[in-house]
Amino acid sequence: MEDSSNSKQEQPNNPLHGVKLKDILEWLVENYGWEQMASKVNINCFNNNPTVKSSLKFLRRTPWARDKVEQLYLHLNR
Repeated sequence: MEDSSNSKQEQPNNPLHGVKLKDILEWLVENYGWEQMASKVNINCFNNNPTVKSSLKFLRRTPWARDKVEQLYLHLNR
């Protein structure tokens, strides 16, 4: 059985370790809004009637889009 206190040490170089996709998305929406996010990452869930729930569903099923959103978050949240 793995000790949860070691989880931070297992990925010391991963800046997204422990950060939930929902938290990333909510931070981006709060700080930049859907329109600006759509201009940076052109995906339909940001362009047409965007919601956090629908965007999370899409991003969890679509690795390339999730990667772009995570990279946007890392770039903007310095």
